[in-house]
Amino acid sequence: MTLEGKSIAILIAPKGTEEPEFVQPRDAIMAAGGRITVVSLESGAAQTNNHDLEPGNAYAVDKVVQDVTANDFDGIIIPGGTVGADKLRASRETVALVRDFVAQKKPVGAICHGPWLLVEAAVLEDRTITSYPTLRTDIENAGGNWVDREVEVDEGIITSRKPDDLPAFCAKLVEAFALANERAR
Repeated sequence: MTLEGKSIAILIAPKGTEEPEFVQPRDAIMAAGGRITVVSLESGAAQTNNHDLEPGNAYAVDKVVQDVTANDFDGIIIPGGTVGADKLRASRETVALVRDFVAQKKPVGAICHGPWLLVEAAVLEDRTITSYPTLRTDIENAGGNWVDREVEVDEGIITSRKPDDLPAFCAKLVEAFALANERAR
């Protein structure tokens, strides 16, 4: 499947995004021909983590949340990492951005603790999603149906549980972004 001509945003917190959950989806989209824009709360570079506590690498930020809209992209990816996901969901602008993607029926991918942002955006009513298991109650309280699956797709929302699920998650992201491309023609 090709993502030629597709522009995908990937969120990263200034500090605390789980490195493999950022790097592997980014690389999968680029390998399929898509263009990635790294979006964060602050300009400069964002420091990732591994296993939530160990420092990872820093990655350049292309745009800040305040300077982008869902209209600028064909889809968005929300990596996990407990600290990073919590910072992203605390940003009103980031919550509004994700809500706009869902309202426009553009694909939204979220892994591990990334679905916290979907909870905060109030877009889970009657949707079936997965996440890191500790988010189950948050998702159910937000009206979602939580399942323990490697990857779950519900009306353009693609979710996975943890870094071990990244191969399946990345494959479903590419598929969902490609299918959205076909529907848009």
